[in-house]
Amino acid sequence: MDSLYKSLEGKSEILGLYDQKLEELNIDYTYQTVNTKFGETNVIVTGNPGNPPILLLHGSNGCAPIALETYPNLSKEFRVYAMDVLAQPNKSAETRLSMKDESYGEWVNELIDQLKLENVILAGFSFGGLIILKTLEFNESKIKEVYLSAPAYIVNGNPIKAIFKFFIPMKRFMKTKKEKYVEKFLKEVFTDRDEFAIQFLSKVFLHFKMDFTPVPVISSQKALAIQTPITLIAAKNDVMFPGEKMLKRAKKIFPSLKQGSLLKNSKHVQSKSDNLKIEELILGRKL
Repeated sequence: MDSLYKSLEGKSEILGLYDQKLEELNIDYTYQTVNTKFGETNVIVTGNPGNPPILLLHGSNGCAPIALETYPNLSKEFRVYAMDVLAQPNKSAETRLSMKDESYGEWVNELIDQLKLENVILAGFSFGGLIILKTLEFNESKIKEVYLSAPAYIVNGNPIKAIFKFFIPMKRFMKTKKEKYVEKFLKEVFTDRDEFAIQFLSKVFLHFKMDFTPVPVISSQKALAIQTPITLIAAKNDVMFPGEKMLKRAKKIFPSLKQGSLLKNSKHVQSKSDNLKIEELILGRKL
């Protein structure tokens, strides 16, 4: 299988930033490698082993340290398992799964079985939300509840807007290597400026083969079959997955929707203050 990294040097630079971010978190953690039928999955584990389990699933072109930074206080009350999603710029296998079949759901269920977990909470952002919904479709028997932040797979935004706001600046950066194009991209996606994101995504855009497959949306039939309680946090100014459109559809198709909230001042990637509000929600407090 051809590597998703365009060069060994590029891979080294990306994983160097991964290690930098993990070190900056200043947390006690262990690495755990889980062998699945889809390839080795790297998991960062933190928090008291006696606490209830929560699995974190990051977004596309991301990694587990970013998910841990997003919700920094969960380890006080949970045993946190932050997954490096397959075929992303991180330390898991480079096996690219299909978004159209059951592969992602089967993968997460296998991880849960291998880790010997029960009554698991799943929390995911963006593409991580798609993976969580796929997990519920495949087998939700070991899932207690889920938290989805600006998730993929419920609605999609205007593809023309996406081309002009995301794809063209990205391609211009890849051609010119001028940071202003990364900044332009991130300004549309991130609510707040993120210096690490500028560094990390600059390397990813140049050195990693990203997946540009169109994101599917869940069918009403599959959504109706899900029984696990869902808490959905949508972002009003999210061009990729528009928040108001998302909440409207979610209320129609998910009988197990426990709560739906709209972040009124948020773009796709939430601000630090909004992420802390979401964390409070996961910890059992009101948004």
